Amino acid sequence: MTLEEAADLGKNVSPIDGDKSCTVFRLQDSTGEGLMTVYPVFPGVSLLYNDFHLESCTSYFRPGTDMFCIDHCREGRLEWEMEDGRCQYMEAGDLQMSTRVDHAGMFRFPLRHYHGITVALCLEEAGAVLPGILAGFSVDVNALRDKFCSKGQLFIMRAGASIEHIFSELYSVPETIRDTFFKIKVLEMLLFLSTLEIPEGSRERPYFYKTQVEKVKSVMALITENPQHHYTLEQLSVEFDFPITAMKNCFKGVYGTSIYAYSKSYRMNAAAIKLRQTKESITTIAQQMGYDNASKFAAAFKSVMGMTPAEYRKSIV
Repeated sequence: MTLEEAADLGKNVSPIDGDKSCTVFRLQDSTGEGLMTVYPVFPGVSLLYNDFHLESCTSYFRPGTDMFCIDHCREGRLEWEMEDGRCQYMEAGDLQMSTRVDHAGMFRFPLRHYHGITVALCLEEAGAVLPGILAGFSVDVNALRDKFCSKGQLFIMRAGASIEHIFSELYSVPETIRDTFFKIKVLEMLLFLSTLEIPEGSRERPYFYKTQVEKVKSVMALITENPQHHYTLEQLSVEFDFPITAMKNCFKGVYGTSIYAYSKSYRMNAAAIKLRQTKESITTIAQQMGYDNASKFAAAFKSVMGMTPAEYRKSIV
């Protein structure tokens, strides 16, 4: 049974390419698109490469069978809203496990991109096949589901060195060994998870309420729409009626970095676009980014881009 046979992928997902080894699906939304490349590994077990470039999308995914899915986020950030109005986040390096029972709904991508891997198991078929795959391999996938996702809840944890090692190798696999390598790595992953002790308190993830998230998204919109203005935390706190500590914590929870670092990175990347696409002087661009002192602008630009504005402009000629 393939993933597409086991579930309704949704009306905004359609196959666009593929062969005997894989199928490529496109997810389309008004804010962008995503690609999912699905490889069958074992009967009932699929491996997906997820590459999304969009701000948000609606998932209509509904499993037609009992499932257990393991997700690894390599880059980007994923946000979803819980039924009680709380917002949860998955960030680079995180490992998530879920049954996909409540997967339908709105997902958002605060950094406008998400890249990662999913191992999807259709439990009935995978549970029947996997014990006979390798002598001595006795992982019970149904027990894994119950261990990490009791009562249907999702499980998120910061991946340690061992699980990071398993996933990191899956991001650069030579085509000549791909099929065999996938099989080995999936078995390794399941074996590792079967012995993994769940750290105390690991089920408790930081979360923020929708009202808080909406405020920090307004903060982000303000500082990116007005890069020439350097807002203080006090100004933003008053503007959005948001206590400074709560505002700082929520902003980092949503965007993975501080307000200052986000603002600085945005300005320098906006300056880089101007250096590439216009002939405006560096002094003029510095002023547009809110810097009256060209040397301070050059230092800030180098700290983000790795070279001075003048060096950057020369490198693209």
